[in-house]
Amino acid sequence: MSNVSSDDDQRNQPNLPNQRFEAEDGSNGISKGPKFGIRHLQVFLLFSCLFIAYALRVNLSIGIVAMTDNSTNPDFVQYDWSESKRGLILSSFFWGYVISQVPAGLLAQRYGPKIFLLSTALICSLLTILTPVAASLGWKVLCALRVLQGLSQGFVFPSVHTSLAKWVHPSERGLLGTFTYSGTQIGTVLMLAVSGVIAASSLGWPGIFYISGALGVVWSIAFYIFGSNSPSDYASITKDEREYIESMPGSSNDRKKVIPWREIFKSKPFWALLISHCAQNWGFWTLLTQIPSYMKHTLNFDIKSNALLSALPYLFMWILSLACSEISDYIMRRGYVSVGVGRKIFNSIGLWTPAVLLIALGYVSKENPSLAVVLLTTAIAVNSASFVGYLINHMDLSPNFAGTLMGLTNAAANVFSILGPMFVGFVVTDAKDPMLWRICFFVAAGVFFFGNLIFIIFGKGSIQPWNNIHKANASDNSDKCQMSSSTNTVDTMDIADFEKSR
Repeated sequence: MSNVSSDDDQRNQPNLPNQRFEAEDGSNGISKGPKFGIRHLQVFLLFSCLFIAYALRVNLSIGIVAMTDNSTNPDFVQYDWSESKRGLILSSFFWGYVISQVPAGLLAQRYGPKIFLLSTALICSLLTILTPVAASLGWKVLCALRVLQGLSQGFVFPSVHTSLAKWVHPSERGLLGTFTYSGTQIGTVLMLAVSGVIAASSLGWPGIFYISGALGVVWSIAFYIFGSNSPSDYASITKDEREYIESMPGSSNDRKKVIPWREIFKSKPFWALLISHCAQNWGFWTLLTQIPSYMKHTLNFDIKSNALLSALPYLFMWILSLACSEISDYIMRRGYVSVGVGRKIFNSIGLWTPAVLLIALGYVSKENPSLAVVLLTTAIAVNSASFVGYLINHMDLSPNFAGTLMGLTNAAANVFSILGPMFVGFVVTDAKDPMLWRICFFVAAGVFFFGNLIFIIFGKGSIQPWNNIHKANASDNSDKCQMSSSTNTVDTMDIADFEKSR
């Protein structure tokens, strides 16, 4: 049976360790430990992991151009692959990626994220190095290799989320969580920038895969040495830093927790998070993959021909994501808004602003392509505000099952990553007809709007009661569960409440 205390009772218990948030100036509270502590080392390793993961993911997008057209470096083999075969090769990564998401979350929660981050990086890196060999054996073999890469990378996001939930205190969740995920933009930008240079060098297009794969191997070695599942597993962490991290509410080191599937799927905040994640992926991948085609065929402006313009959206997205994370953490620490309200504010900025800009983009004339570039860059950059919205909300709802929740939402969302661009391809039968593009933009804007509206109405920023559900008796094989009373101690408390209680 659960023992639920009232909110007033919770506020009168300021000394409970799982109700403490660090004061903004660090005084009168639990010491955070060293300025650059082990938690920062883990966050940097996770940032580097996502940097490598996205570099390995997008390297073929540039590499396949040189593989099918060796005019810039005729010393290397050229493959005569049709457009349809190229499309299959590029999309095959996601066939495996979607499949492994949910199992990845379960396994990372059960056995710890380190082994899976280590193995997925190493496997994906070695497969990347073997890409030229696979290509020489035929496009179908290359497709199979990319499927395997997708299967391995499906473990990345759930494992990263599981690790962040163990290492990052809620008062630093916005900044450190966003910094971690900003590795995806940096990896994409740098890989897009250097791949063409490598392909034109003496290394040729195979060098793209050799260099990026080698970086992944180096990261794997570093993570094997310095990576850790949790503060309690890291021998050299200071006592102050470990106690600071472990003072976070709702987190447990018990890896044998029974996942409360029924309670999760009955949870309105979980469904709000999942719907928002799906809406984000539909709109974002519509922006990212289809807008260049719209600008080229309708506005007669090829943004892909300019490397700087191609990188600008990612660069501004990275800069703005870090700014939003700092502002988010600040206003929550100071008690201006609760965690839930803060998540909804930034998610609204990240989804509703691009929705408006998408509609505006549909009315830009071909005489003003520079305005279209500004709108596109702004839409993608402002979308980064959602990083401190839905993207870290899994950890707000359930630190114990953050990886499992990420596996569930990311699996569904990546289906929408495919459906969004497919919808554009179905509707836009004439790429020069602006009316057809407007239909797609309006639909994407509507998806953005609806997804965030659901998040505003049903989303939460507090730990949910099912976070600490476990078997009543570990030796009993029955399905009876009990709920720890401590789970509800933070249900309606925000960062300001914690600091006032001190």
